[in-house]
Amino acid sequence: MSSKLSVKDKKNFKSSHLGEDIELRVYGHFGYALLLFPSITDNQDEAETSELIDSLQPFIEKGKFRVISIPGITYHSWFNELKTLEERSKTQYDYNNFLLEEVVPSIFTFCGGPVPIITCGAANGAFQAANTYFRRPDLFYGTIALSGTYNIEHYTKGYFDSNCYFNSPVHYLPNLNDSYWLSFLQSKNHVYLMSGSGEGEFPDNSRHLSDILNSKNIPNYLDIWGPEWGHNIDTWSEMLHQIFTVKL
Repeated sequence: MSSKLSVKDKKNFKSSHLGEDIELRVYGHFGYALLLFPSITDNQDEAETSELIDSLQPFIEKGKFRVISIPGITYHSWFNELKTLEERSKTQYDYNNFLLEEVVPSIFTFCGGPVPIITCGAANGAFQAANTYFRRPDLFYGTIALSGTYNIEHYTKGYFDSNCYFNSPVHYLPNLNDSYWLSFLQSKNHVYLMSGSGEGEFPDNSRHLSDILNSKNIPNYLDIWGPEWGHNIDTWSEMLHQIFTVKL
């Protein structure tokens, strides 16, 4: 089934970092930007075809935020058996630059200037959303990460280079002592880590990251739901509805 909320706009450009044509999906007209990563595919249409956008429709129509749905990288990098592990790591590196140097300026352009950006994703998207925020808290306002892993070793099949380290929050955050970067993380209050405890869920991943953040005095909201909540779109829709109703 398709979403009842139509795409407001499509933004197309050639990515120099990814070497391919990119299309962003934009839903809504006002508010801060919710940068949405796909959960189980690399497709920017996933949020619409899964009807996640429908669940966000009341907030979008009220002008709380506009959703920018972007392509993912998991199946082009860590799950791509045609690439060497070194190449997969390089693809993640390129994706980071794509986000910072191409996606963020595009958001500012079609929003008419700098706006707060909150990264958001579930499953594979939770990893990218959290990692993107923690790497550059000077550019992003917060993150919503649902049912994710924050340890890149869960993707890399034993491979671990310096780029893997700097893309693995459970590795680089414990060693983060630079007061400049910590000041951004410690002064913001929009880190939301949620997970169910049902089929396919691994809530200890969220607990582990929350413990690291607490040890660094980085504010975060951890919420683990019960065994009736599994690794699926219904769980994530309900979690987002709660966050946007109660927290944001």
